[in-house]
Amino acid sequence: MTVLMIDAGPVVADALVTRTGGVPLAPAGTVWPRCATCAGPMQFLAQIVLDDLGRHQGQGEERGRGMLQVFMCQNDPGMCDEWNPSEGGNRAMLVPADGSQPMPLPELGEDDDEEAILLGAVHAAAFDTVAADCADADEEWTERSGRPRLDVLGQLGGAPCWLQDEETPACPSCAHPMPLVAQLEEGPDHTTAMNFGGGSAYAFACEPCGQAAFLWQC
Repeated sequence: MTVLMIDAGPVVADALVTRTGGVPLAPAGTVWPRCATCAGPMQFLAQIVLDDLGRHQGQGEERGRGMLQVFMCQNDPGMCDEWNPSEGGNRAMLVPADGSQPMPLPELGEDDDEEAILLGAVHAAAFDTVAADCADADEEWTERSGRPRLDVLGQLGGAPCWLQDEETPACPSCAHPMPLVAQLEEGPDHTTAMNFGGGSAYAFACEPCGQAAFLWQC
């Protein structure tokens, strides 16, 4: 079984829902992440509400698990190791849902590009369970729904469908392998898509330790 994230159409930029694009929600005072290589502000990619993971992955009805926010440098694509989970070219972070508010946009320098900070569209995610493994789930969903394959925003939880070698990160606090929170696809519109080199991205989190990681393959 695979839980797919399906494009549910536009939503307001600061909605407290699982979505791609918009603005991140975080506690007051949270600093917008910057790239370790170029020092520029990263692009906000996606917000995953972890309560959705519990509901759709049979993890119980515990509420208030917070959110996973994902950022990636797009100031000079391909030059900041933004695909790597440990080189500082991307950032995944766990934040509480209660009390979080839209994160103020970073101050831009002369060389910063506003289009590299926010995606050009906001897509809410709906969820659909498909009786297939991750390699075949999107094709089966497309045939069943009659909708285009690009409407699949990704996969919620489960096992990663790696495009290259397995790269599950270990939690830096407890050293255990991190569970997958979401596998992300680039998006339904190439003009506003996330840039994974034509591939897929993987967001992981160790909730007990408050740690998260992000990487992509193509």
